[in-house]
Amino acid sequence: MATKRDFYEVLGVPKNASEDEIKKSYRKLAMKYHPDRNQVDTSAEVKFKEAKEAYELLSDAEKRAAYDQFGHAGVDPNMRGAGGAGFGGFGDTFGDIFGDIFGQARRQQGGGRQVFRGNDLSYAMEVTLEEAAAGKDSEIRIPSYDECDTCHGSGAKPGTSPKTCGTCQGQGVVQMRQGFFSVQQTCPHCRGKGKVITDPCSPCHGQGKIKRQKTLEIKIPAGIDDGMRIRSTGNGEHGTNGGPPGDLYIEIHIKKHEVFQRDGDDLHCAVPVGFTTAALGGEISVPTLSGEAAIDLPEGTQTGKQFRLRGKGIKGVRSSFPGDLYCHITVETPVKLTEHQRKLLRELDESLRKGGDKHSPSEAGWADKLKNLFS
Repeated sequence: MATKRDFYEVLGVPKNASEDEIKKSYRKLAMKYHPDRNQVDTSAEVKFKEAKEAYELLSDAEKRAAYDQFGHAGVDPNMRGAGGAGFGGFGDTFGDIFGDIFGQARRQQGGGRQVFRGNDLSYAMEVTLEEAAAGKDSEIRIPSYDECDTCHGSGAKPGTSPKTCGTCQGQGVVQMRQGFFSVQQTCPHCRGKGKVITDPCSPCHGQGKIKRQKTLEIKIPAGIDDGMRIRSTGNGEHGTNGGPPGDLYIEIHIKKHEVFQRDGDDLHCAVPVGFTTAALGGEISVPTLSGEAAIDLPEGTQTGKQFRLRGKGIKGVRSSFPGDLYCHITVETPVKLTEHQRKLLRELDESLRKGGDKHSPSEAGWADKLKNLFS
């Protein structure tokens, strides 16, 4: 009896692979080795079954744990009963994986044509930080497909009508058989519609719908953050054969602000302060989204000092209270001095040095560290 290959080796994933990585790898292998795609290569069916067995086991947390600990012996159906990895449950696995591979959600219409849900659409919308904080009502224009006024959605030229597809006999699906496999696929001739149009409508080119622009009113909730999405139900693409429409997702992008940086519900801003004000202390004004606020600077404030203004941030869409505003002080060194100003600073520096280390404790501490380092 041939020795089974390691299941992780079969799927081409490491032993610490996530569930998504395992599923993604199996999808590729299933598409590559599916018997319907490899009717000449007889080895493809063996590889397909091997990949399927590996996926069924590794996608089950309990079976995967037993396999990681004991190898194939830990999941041998002859030793563990009917719960082994085997080939049972084919319909569930096939439906899970190939439902994703072959795309849109679909259903049968009482033995008739397949009904497809419309695709979802995405729309990128840029707003300012102020608009995101306060919320706003906005209008957007998106492409929309409406029923053709000429053929009234049939796709056929007026005076004619679609004919039943001879390939699938109007069912919209065909059965493909290979060995013991029986797979139902969308009819390649009519693409699941069950009807074919021999004389298409000119305005819509047989599509039954015309592209137009549609205006939608969108309400942006207060506190929305960058990357969040708003769903507009039913405003995606139209479904096929009477299927429901998809949804429209509006993805929010917040413009870069000149003053504030957002971090969740909190705001941060850099506040430049003059050399003299930082040394002597005093009241300064700082910006907030709702106007100005005052901060009392203590004497001798240094660059990097942080002041917190509670409740001056943003109230997020899922928050009960607004965040805070953090003001980061940056002390500005005077530039473009006159000769008189230089003279005054030299006199000030001389006076400060006579006072010892008490005026510049950080500088003195830094000097001591350097001495210890190089001694």
